Amino acid sequence: MAITYRKETCIFNIETRHTTYQMMADSHGVLLHLYYGPKADGDMDYILTGYDRGFSGSPYDLGNERTYSLDALPQEYPTEGTGDFRSPALIAESADGFRGCDLRYEGYEIFEGKYSLPELPAVYDGQETLKIRLADKAAGLEVELLYGTVEDLDIITRSVVITNRGEKKIHLLKALAANLDFVSGEFDIISFYGRHGMERNLQRRAAGHGEFRIGSRRGTSSHEYNPLLILADRNTTERTGKCLAMEFVYSGGFNASVETDQYNQTRMQMGLAEHDFDYPVAPGESFYVPEVIMSASSEGLGKLSQNLQECVRKHVIRGKWRDIVRPVLLNSWEGCYFSFDGAKIRQLAKNAADLGVDMLVLDDGWFGKRDDDNSGLGDWTANEKKLGGTVKKLSDDIHAMGLLFGIWFEPEMVNEDSDLYRAHPEWALEADGHRPVRSRNQLVLDFSRPEVVDHVYSQVRDIVAQGVDYLKWDYNRSIADVFSHGTKQQGRVLYDYILGLYRFLDRLTKEFPDLLIEGCSGGGGRFDAGMLYYTPQIWCSDNSDAIDRLRIQYGTSFGYPVSAVGAHVSAVPNEQCGRVTSLSVRGTVAMSGTFGYELDPAKLSDEEKAEIREQIGTRRRLAPLINDGLCYRLSDPFTDPVCAWSFVARDGAKAIVNAVTLENHCNNPVSYVVCAGLEAGARYRDAASGKVYPADGLMTVGIPVPNEMGEYRAYTWELEKV
Repeated sequence: MAITYRKETCIFNIETRHTTYQMMADSHGVLLHLYYGPKADGDMDYILTGYDRGFSGSPYDLGNERTYSLDALPQEYPTEGTGDFRSPALIAESADGFRGCDLRYEGYEIFEGKYSLPELPAVYDGQETLKIRLADKAAGLEVELLYGTVEDLDIITRSVVITNRGEKKIHLLKALAANLDFVSGEFDIISFYGRHGMERNLQRRAAGHGEFRIGSRRGTSSHEYNPLLILADRNTTERTGKCLAMEFVYSGGFNASVETDQYNQTRMQMGLAEHDFDYPVAPGESFYVPEVIMSASSEGLGKLSQNLQECVRKHVIRGKWRDIVRPVLLNSWEGCYFSFDGAKIRQLAKNAADLGVDMLVLDDGWFGKRDDDNSGLGDWTANEKKLGGTVKKLSDDIHAMGLLFGIWFEPEMVNEDSDLYRAHPEWALEADGHRPVRSRNQLVLDFSRPEVVDHVYSQVRDIVAQGVDYLKWDYNRSIADVFSHGTKQQGRVLYDYILGLYRFLDRLTKEFPDLLIEGCSGGGGRFDAGMLYYTPQIWCSDNSDAIDRLRIQYGTSFGYPVSAVGAHVSAVPNEQCGRVTSLSVRGTVAMSGTFGYELDPAKLSDEEKAEIREQIGTRRRLAPLINDGLCYRLSDPFTDPVCAWSFVARDGAKAIVNAVTLENHCNNPVSYVVCAGLEAGARYRDAASGKVYPADGLMTVGIPVPNEMGEYRAYTWELEKV
């Protein structure tokens, strides 16, 4: 078994293929963290030390024992009110206003299979589960720590169930899923920051005294910070060194932090945001903290990323589309925006079919009173005059051309100029007597209320049932006015809102199991593992510029698989930044994602159309290896003159190596792309040139990138072992 308990020492041991995780219930019933890292044989309780720390106090039941303080010991799930002045994982407020609890060990259970969480996304098809039960009997509080394993990927998941066993209501003010304490080590923190149109930029900084924290107060995981945090040894690189990660399986607000304390110990945490969180738990009720995925690697950041990518791809994403290469699509948005009618859309579809595209997606503007972004949201009935008939008629016409048909929705939003808002203004998140914050001239529907979810669902399902193969689920603002007319407990609204979103998506995927859903929030504003549980791909960014996308997709690759990355070729000059790049560059970048187009084919030259047909053929030929191969980052687009990456078959028989030049100068030095993941001692032939390369040379010196005139050049080497 991967999970064991040694009764004589009260030590729990969790083993994956290459890692060990260890904790101990000590003689006082406190659950202490001992170890997480490369496989270690034997008990690690020798790391625990005890000294009189002066201002670090001791639990009352230890009497005058001054060498034991929770302010200095590594803990598994620290709480407020125990004398530990570092960041707690749990703050619970009793009915009389006391904020604190003292959790002690009560028992455990080990069983085969991975736990699941009611109404929350979670990793599935794991091997084993460990449940550790802690309790504060005086407070009437029980906490169950959950650990699951996916052994071959070195994945350990964590979640927490908090149950009120008392006679009065309690309030949760902070609830995290994972806490790691390290008694030694000097670390770097790697996080992913950004903004709308430039998400998931990598930031690496040294962990120092004090607390480094990222998170979101926006009601979503956000463009600003992704719910992914990495802790690495200072000398860790892509290929070497120790590192570990936490990734949140949740789409709402979050907190993630790393803190170095007064004794040079490091604490890493992840879980729900404290912002606007005050969740009531009645007697007998339980609260479920969303899950954190953890992984550790001794082979650098590249291996850590592959662990997370494969976990998300095979154990988070579900359904028909999990392992299928996604259809090549043409999205109408940058082709015509709101200015279209049924004839224009049908012509777009005809032109798309002529290029060899698989699917036409009708974006915003097809419903209600919707000729700009100031009205209509909430009224999900087709504008049949504009479409030239029903959605079913349009779908049938497009299907007759040999294409799949997709459509855009923004179900969580409402315009004040809409029939829905006029009928039910109380269904928007806004307080009486206060002017709400508008964003994109829209308000947020209160998905914490089941009746709101049910109403919107009935409209969406009626449209989907008319022959829709693909649904783009958008979300184009943050939540600023956190006030629901459906409850007096406003501190529960943001969490319940996400539960309402998940219920909607779960219901939709069950009723339409063949439907391909792409998540979106102004692009990458809700790019997280929670959404990927329901939507097998997410529009990576509203910024489709190929050069910016190199950086956006680079950061995304640290936690998410290529198959989930919505990426398209768009027109130039680029709509977001005005940059001009070749079709070759745009195609090379977009192929490292789901692949599609955002343009009007009627505006293309014959030469461009021919190149697109060739791109689509190349994509179909390479897609299985891109989807299923191991992804390697071969350079850093934030610092290097060339951005390079590769996909290598798991048996090492084939590889695709891509490179895009970012700099060009007079008398330019030659850049070399150093490969990874090839079979040592083997030889590989490049399909285009026929040249045979020694694998050891490719992985030591690299492939020289041609020095050609002009800005931004793309190169692809298709390598096959000979």
